Amino acid sequence: MTARVMNRLIRAALATGATIAMMASMAACGPSAATPSDAGNGSGGGSGSSAASGSARTPEQITKSGKLRVAVFTDKAPFGYVDKDGKNQGYDIVFAERLAKDLGVKPEYTSVDPAARVDVLSSNKVDVVLANFTVTDDRARKVDFAKPYMKVFLGVVSPDSALIKDVKDLEGKTLIIAKGTTAEPYFEQHYPKVKLQKYDQYADAYNALLDHRGDAMSTDNTEVLAWAKANKGFSVGITKLGDEAVIAPAVRKGNKPLLDYINKELDKLGQERFFHEDYRKTLEPVYGSAANPDEIVVEGGKA
Repeated sequence: MTARVMNRLIRAALATGATIAMMASMAACGPSAATPSDAGNGSGGGSGSSAASGSARTPEQITKSGKLRVAVFTDKAPFGYVDKDGKNQGYDIVFAERLAKDLGVKPEYTSVDPAARVDVLSSNKVDVVLANFTVTDDRARKVDFAKPYMKVFLGVVSPDSALIKDVKDLEGKTLIIAKGTTAEPYFEQHYPKVKLQKYDQYADAYNALLDHRGDAMSTDNTEVLAWAKANKGFSVGITKLGDEAVIAPAVRKGNKPLLDYINKELDKLGQERFFHEDYRKTLEPVYGSAANPDEIVVEGGKA
């Protein structure tokens, strides 16, 4: 896939939130978990309300069911998005497909908003979250994280005409963020003078930036770099903000059998350098020479 084609997909995935939401609901990719209160009505693999009231599934139960229930983003290209044909694509999706394949099953995708990632596990709607889920102490008290497969900082993207190059330049200005992301507590704790404009979905947040409803937007640096590449007139003026963090699969709290299986899978994939190949397929066409895969990819769970 050429960078030009990938950029068109990114624009479609990030700039048309309403279209993506409709495509995600129509595509054969399982239930939706747009908000923490959404009950979901997917079928297959025991993903309905009866499963939500039961215990988390072991690898053996998942294999027997024929489906691995995975929570993913559908509006965060190039990591998790729905393409023009209604198919899930991206860096996280390639991992999900391989994880399901090695379990001998098919993946069943649930579209999730950032703030609902913990809830879909605690309510047992999915088996695993592969939605650019950054590990934090607070989240680790609610879910169990496996070993990491990516590392990130926060980044800030803004219009070229008023580029934000220093976080202090945001004081007194409006910063757009997605609810439930690490940017939210970071700015609330460290920069209370920055006015936060919050959105449930990434697509809505980026549309707000395109419409100049805020001065800048912050989320993972890997993601804003990709978005700026696809949207002329915007640049990432702050590429590394806060401490380096890692992104990892998450399972329901206490689901040790599945956690152990995923950790062993990550060890095996590390020997194959699987995530470098994943990067080459999904991220390199977007970043080009602007990023070093060794600064993003984690192999064998060793950041």
